[in-house]
Amino acid sequence: MADDGRTLKPPLPFWETTPLDRMTAEQWESLCDGCGRCCLVRFEDEDTGSIIPTHVACKLFDATTCRCTNYPRRKRYVPDCIKLTPGNIERLTWMPPSCGYRRVFEGRGLASWHPLVSGDPESVHAAGVSVRGRVISETALTNLEDAIDFPAYELLEDPPED
Repeated sequence: MADDGRTLKPPLPFWETTPLDRMTAEQWESLCDGCGRCCLVRFEDEDTGSIIPTHVACKLFDATTCRCTNYPRRKRYVPDCIKLTPGNIERLTWMPPSCGYRRVFEGRGLASWHPLVSGDPESVHAAGVSVRGRVISETALTNLEDAIDFPAYELLEDPPED
């Protein structure tokens, strides 16, 4: 309560007040909810141009932690890994609708299960949003093209908030 008897409102969280291109590196990285959906192998339908995600994860993806095992040097081992930046998020329309970066860019705010909102890094997994326990590594395939046999159409939808 303020000295004059008024109730003070808590400050708005940084993702509601700071433009993406003005965020610190720490703020930017914290927008990642740790779902792992962006680390899945995807294919583009040649006829429609639509993107088809699979249940096959990048070889550097740890399916237990839902994190990259070598994030700082990932481009060295996975040259086509795309680094998300404030400058390219608009063009990455294949990013899952649930993605914290995408949600903030689109002005939708973060979901209730996002760790920055819930305060719990496990909330994304408890909400069933992450790919934990639902993927195989690309290293398990003889040919990466075989990943198309593991489509994950459900990942194209935004998961429920609560």
